[in-house]
Amino acid sequence: MQLIGLTGGIASGKSTIARRLAEHGAVVVDADRIAREVVEPGTPALAQIAESFGPQVIREDGSLDRPALGAIIFADEDARLRLNAITHPAVLALSTERFRAAGEADPDVVVVYDVPLLVESANEYPFDLIVVAHASADTRIRRLVELRGTDEAEARRRVGSQATDEERLAVADVVIDTDGTLEQTLAQTDALWDKLRG
Repeated sequence: MQLIGLTGGIASGKSTIARRLAEHGAVVVDADRIAREVVEPGTPALAQIAESFGPQVIREDGSLDRPALGAIIFADEDARLRLNAITHPAVLALSTERFRAAGEADPDVVVVYDVPLLVESANEYPFDLIVVAHASADTRIRRLVELRGTDEAEARRRVGSQATDEERLAVADVVIDTDGTLEQTLAQTDALWDKLRG
């Protein structure tokens, strides 16, 4: 099994790369999806969140009230760190379980862990390779505004709140430049796959 960490800033083309690798046969594990799974009703992490942040962050149907929790953690750094101390171990455990299952099903599998906050979370995954989807901040802001309908000021805030390009590029084994056309991004992704399978 090869474990590939795939990261990149918001609107950097990371999902396009992950989809292309999946088309080639990689198993893609999505960190954002895992993060939602670990706080579903009935999970230990959700119970810990309710205990730590109070009943106002739980909806009537028993699910996490993300806006209510977000309002707390974005205004209070200690609260954000407390939340991370609950969710990060749960995400690590479930992700590791998914990697193991994929490796047991096919020992030669390429597992791609699509993890937006790889640099920010300083996680301890045993990656064989870290791939960074890289587009300039201006390109990413333009994509957020044009493709996702985000307000420009909000787009700038989101791009600015993440790790810097320098921080991401410092951990990269492979950089896929996504500033160009879709075809150029896919060609670089295909070349990466050939290298992985070579």
